[in-house]
Amino acid sequence: MAIFKFTEAHIRDLPLGSGIHRDTEVKGLMCIAHKTTKSFAVQGDVRREKRLVRSVRVKIGRVDHVRLAEARNEARRLMATIQSGIDPTAGPESTGITLEQALKEHLRERDLSDATVRNYRYHMDNYLGRLRRRAVADITRQDCRELMEQLKRRHGKTTGASVMRTVRALVNTARRHDETIGANPVDAIRVPATPKREVGELDVAGFWATTEAMSPLMRDLQRAFLLTGARRTSLLGVRRADFDAGRGVLTFTHMKTGGSWSFPTGRWLTATLAARMEEDRPLNSPWLWPSPGAASGHVAEPKRGGVPSPHALRHHCRTMMIAAGVPYAEGALLLGQRLPGASGGYVHQTHLVEALRPHAQALEDLVLERAGVV
Repeated sequence: MAIFKFTEAHIRDLPLGSGIHRDTEVKGLMCIAHKTTKSFAVQGDVRREKRLVRSVRVKIGRVDHVRLAEARNEARRLMATIQSGIDPTAGPESTGITLEQALKEHLRERDLSDATVRNYRYHMDNYLGRLRRRAVADITRQDCRELMEQLKRRHGKTTGASVMRTVRALVNTARRHDETIGANPVDAIRVPATPKREVGELDVAGFWATTEAMSPLMRDLQRAFLLTGARRTSLLGVRRADFDAGRGVLTFTHMKTGGSWSFPTGRWLTATLAARMEEDRPLNSPWLWPSPGAASGHVAEPKRGGVPSPHALRHHCRTMMIAAGVPYAEGALLLGQRLPGASGGYVHQTHLVEALRPHAQALEDLVLERAGVV
C-alpha cells in the first residue's frame, strides 16, 4: 500500500494489480488497482458515542469514468456521512426486509437438515457481515460482483460460489415477502458450479486387506460404507434398534432428503452387523457404532488413512451396482435418492425393501468376489 498525493498522472501510471493506494489530501479516499481495472473508493470507521460500530468501504467509480476532482468531492461527502455515525452502505430501514430477516424466514418456511441450517448461519456470520443488515431491495448487482470477487480472492472459488448460492436463495425468499424487490442481483454474476469429485477405481482386494488391519469396529464400519453406499451422517447415526437382524433390514433416520430409508442388507453384512452388536453388548450403548469417549457416544470421524472417504465409497458403491447389473432406478433407491419426475414422488422406498433385496445382494456378491472372500 502506498500513500501519496493523488494526481491524474499518478493515478494513470499506477500498475494494474498493485493493490490499494491512499490519498494524502482527502481522508479516506483510495485508489484500488485491480488486475484489470482501477477504481476510486472511500473507507472510514462508523462510530457512535465514541464506539466503533463498523468499518465501511464505498466504491465511488472506475478511474476512467470519474475524474479525480469528482472523486475527491464524493469522498468528502461520504466521509462526512460516515463520521456522523451513519453507514452509507446500510440503506434506510424503511426499504423492507433485510438479508438477516430473509434468513429467518427462509429457515422458518423450510424443513431443512441440521447441517444445512448450520451452513446457512455459518455463511451469514462469517462471510455476509457487510450485507446482513442491508435491506435486500438495496443490494445491487455491483454489491454481488464485488462480494464474489472478494470471496474468491480470500477463500477460493468453491467457497465463493457456495456463499453466493446462499445469497441467491435468501433474496428469492425476500422477494416473496417484499414486492418492491425486483430481479435477483445474484443473477448478474456467473456462480461457478460445484466441481465434480474425481474418484479413482477402487482396488477392492486392497481395500479389504487394509480394513482387516483396523480395529474390528472400524473394519466393519468401513466395509458397511462400501456395501450400503450410505452417507456419512446416515450410517454413523444408526442406533442398535435401527437394525433388524432377523429381517436383514438397516434403517437410516438421518437422511439428506428427509424421512427414513430402509436398506435390505445382504447375507454377509447381516451376519457382520449382528456379530458387531453382540460384541458391543457389554458397552450398553444405544449406538450401532459406539465410541464411549466421543461427545455423541458414537464414532464421529470415520476417515482413516489408506482407505477412501465415506463419500468416495458411496461413489464406488454406485459404480459397482452398475457392474453388478442393478438397474438405474433400483440403484438410486438403494442409495436413498429420490427418483426424478412427477412419478418419482409416488415411489416410497420403504415399501420396496424386499423388491430391492436381490439387487443389494448382487452388489454384495460382487464386492465379496473382488475381495476374494469365500
